[in-house]
Amino acid sequence: MSSAKCVTIGRLKFGGGAPIRVESMLKSRLESVGDCMDELDTLKRAGCELVRVAFPGESLSANLRELAEKSEVPLMADIHFNHRLALAAIDSGCASVRINPGNMSGGDGLMSVLSAAKASGAVIRIGANAGSLSNRQMESRGKDRAAALVAAVEEQLIPLLDMGFEDVIMSAKSSSVPETVRANFILAQRYPFPLHIGITEAGAGTDGAVKSASGLGALIAQGIGDTMRVSLTGESREEVEVAYSILRSMEVRRRGVNLISCPGCGRRHVDVGELVRQVKSLLTRDVPDGLTVAVMGCEVNGPKEAAAADIGIAGTQRGFVMFKKGSMAASGDLSKLEEILKKELAGSIPTI
Repeated sequence: MSSAKCVTIGRLKFGGGAPIRVESMLKSRLESVGDCMDELDTLKRAGCELVRVAFPGESLSANLRELAEKSEVPLMADIHFNHRLALAAIDSGCASVRINPGNMSGGDGLMSVLSAAKASGAVIRIGANAGSLSNRQMESRGKDRAAALVAAVEEQLIPLLDMGFEDVIMSAKSSSVPETVRANFILAQRYPFPLHIGITEAGAGTDGAVKSASGLGALIAQGIGDTMRVSLTGESREEVEVAYSILRSMEVRRRGVNLISCPGCGRRHVDVGELVRQVKSLLTRDVPDGLTVAVMGCEVNGPKEAAAADIGIAGTQRGFVMFKKGSMAASGDLSKLEEILKKELAGSIPTI
């Protein structure tokens, strides 16, 4: 479930058998280091492992340096248009930079970024974005956007490889799921370097999460992807939470609790939605990662369908039954559920 080549950013490895990393991007402006640090702290607690920072001007170099010095999460400077910003970001202590081949020319500028990255040990991410593709790039591939994304990545990747530089991450994103999947499939077939995956401009709320899950799930199922960002309109913390939910669903990472529940039907003996909310409120940070908790509305969807759950709860005519790995553990009136569940959670060991 990983690219053959491995790069290191901070203390984290990407590719080469490492877990799929979860990224986000600061939504706070770099002008306010305090706001950025608050957001970085929130992202760290949510499990974010790499944070991209918009770096629009050299006048913000001092702020970027301060952020790089203080942040406990590795930073990647997001660079557009001007290669000198990449140089300033590396000089400011960023462990990685993203450059966009759709709006940044190669040549001497790219070579100077390569030299600075070599000297500092920084990783270069070549991040092609469908919205930034040039007319030339589109025309050269017959207006096939997926093919143009691949060509854009190669425009900057091949010169770096020719110079012996391999500390690279590739990225090709579109707001179209099929375009993104096809572009990344082609890149994964051609090159052994780590791939950053994501559906750009996925949207907000349910639509954004579903669109991201559709594209990222399709890629992860094919073994494609070493690091990922869920791009949502909303809080950056939500991006991280959705990313881990996708990874849990694909059974490749187990951060957090895997909470499963039935949809509810005319057989239910409890309000399943309310019971889920009650159980969720008890799943604090002290609950171990990887725990599977099931909430079912009746005996039909109880111990049998959720037999693999570490802890399961099913509604009955008299209240509830609690089961562990399919075996009965407790039963009682719903008024006793919270007390019993707290005891069970305190002693639970997840199946990893």
